[in-house]
Amino acid sequence: MAEAENLVADIEALGEKLALAKASITKRFIGQERVVDLALTALLCGGHGLLIGLPGLGKTLLVDTLAKVMGLDGNRIQFTPDLMPADILGSEVLEKKKGGERAFRFIEGPVFCQLLMADEINRASPRTQSALLQAMQEKEVTIAGEHRALGVPFHVLATQNPIEQEGTYPLPEAQLDRFLVQIDVDYPDRDTERDILLATTGIEEAVSEQVFTDKELLKAQTLLRRMPVGEAVVETILDLVRAFRPEEAGVAQIVRDSVAWGPGPRAAQALMLTVRAQALLEGRLVPSAEDVVKMARPVLSHRMALTFAARARGEELGSLIERISEEVMRIEAAA
Repeated sequence: MAEAENLVADIEALGEKLALAKASITKRFIGQERVVDLALTALLCGGHGLLIGLPGLGKTLLVDTLAKVMGLDGNRIQFTPDLMPADILGSEVLEKKKGGERAFRFIEGPVFCQLLMADEINRASPRTQSALLQAMQEKEVTIAGEHRALGVPFHVLATQNPIEQEGTYPLPEAQLDRFLVQIDVDYPDRDTERDILLATTGIEEAVSEQVFTDKELLKAQTLLRRMPVGEAVVETILDLVRAFRPEEAGVAQIVRDSVAWGPGPRAAQALMLTVRAQALLEGRLVPSAEDVVKMARPVLSHRMALTFAARARGEELGSLIERISEEVMRIEAAA
């Protein structure tokens, strides 16, 4: 009983601290609360985030502010077509010592940090993009046969321009699956844009304060995994993920006709974690089935694809996810 009470107290304290972190972030990244929530969700769950939007919408500012507020050592890589894997990971150089001896010395690349911003990641070639695969999955890199650990914790927040823009390369499916959530950054509404104008064109700009340390974030990530998840929520997650697999028995005909491939087990794992973060950020101790629906689009959008015929018909993946998610909820409610 005492352990349960302590868990509740710890979760409530973390929720209060997260509210302070959000308030500090929104001093600089004005408006778009959903974007801030999803970015915090990625860090709370120990995962990575993929921010998608046009240039100039504040994605870089958001990541920079997150690093400061969460107390993380951050680095930034500007991805360009001529960027090479060694520019990210680092390389060995031959040095001559005073005694005339020569030895190799490893120079760390920018990936050796706690929060890496991969800016415009889809402007680099697939070879360079793949340099992050091991880092994102295993939190280490292998260079010259030696395993080198990265920062603890280690997170990647990558920005991606819409693939319709000239000079972009689609990310490999295997790399997309390593991102916990996809965060769509759209244009601000009129009132938000007015607030941005007034806040950023004066003599002084707002400053965000540090709220977390790296050790506190690690404790928060452990505490998040201790949050209870009801059996009904687990079943909703399973039903939702399996409802988007076209080869699954009993799926909707529109999924069979429109989805080329569906999400794998990593999507269900991501939902299991992110619904807890969603509840925390809203000041609740336990996630609900509604949280599963809220997190469906950020978790599933980059883990599945439409068929060529569906794209030719003008179907949108986000709309399909919302439609099927609502149908799953309706069936769950009627059961």
